[in-house]
Amino acid sequence: MGQQDGPDGRHRRPAGVSDGTVEALGKLSEALETVERARGHLYALHQLVGHADLMLDDAVAQFRAAGHDAIADRIATDLLGRNVIAGRWTFQIVEDFDDGYYALFRDLDRQARDELVGGRRHLYEAELKERRRTRGRPGHEARPAGD
Repeated sequence: MGQQDGPDGRHRRPAGVSDGTVEALGKLSEALETVERARGHLYALHQLVGHADLMLDDAVAQFRAAGHDAIADRIATDLLGRNVIAGRWTFQIVEDFDDGYYALFRDLDRQARDELVGGRRHLYEAELKERRRTRGRPGHEARPAGD
């Protein structure tokens, strides 16, 4: 079977959906993608701070071995295992973010797509691809062969 031209059905605008609706959904999707990146940075913070806290064990031991017990005691007592913000380690920050802001953002994005375009994703980008690609040119296919 030959290559179909144009986006697949999952990436075609339903009848009656306006440009403004597709643009608004595209902007919501772009905002969610930015939050996804922020979430990745939050997880990086979680892992980096956790790793640093574990490294303190070695630092404390090395200060003790070098005869600096007072410094080792201050680090072990005041810094090791300390909350990064009031009452929270980074895992708690990640959980609060995931269960609150992030979950709501994802739900609202999905609800908007479900209500307005039957759940279709990336319609703005699919239409942008159609405007920018060169039909019939290798590497500019609308979709993979067989789709």
